[in-house]
Amino acid sequence: MPGRVLVLDANILIRAVPGQRVRRILEAHADSISFFIPETAYAEAEEHLAGLVVSPDLYGGFEAEARKRLGARDPDDWPILAAALAIGCPIWTEDADFFGCGVATWTSASIDSFLTHERSRSAPIYPSFGREFTAQSISRVTERTGQRLA
Repeated sequence: MPGRVLVLDANILIRAVPGQRVRRILEAHADSISFFIPETAYAEAEEHLAGLVVSPDLYGGFEAEARKRLGARDPDDWPILAAALAIGCPIWTEDADFFGCGVATWTSASIDSFLTHERSRSAPIYPSFGREFTAQSISRVTERTGQRLA
């Protein structure tokens, strides 16, 4: 174990999941510093991140199409593409395997353009953190999957 130790707060762990800056810092120092997070902070982070999760019930019907579009590039990524197909929205990724799969993709370098454009609309078309759906997106998912969203 490295000689230096640092305890992380839940918000640092949350930022490490979707972000790059915190992750880069942790990775850059992992060999020289041991990072720990108390169980309660982990539970808090998990609670916040749970709002991002969509059920396989929502996107499972798109597995075959997603696998076909990804081909041999990275077949384990099919749930990401299937979720985007089911919801009818783009993907935010740094993974080039999604480029050219027939769904709009945004990188971290360009995502501000998408987010700023969406914010300027009166009602968002895409779900916010996997939970908030507009009537239009609920209707689109219901038509595609036969599943009703709560």
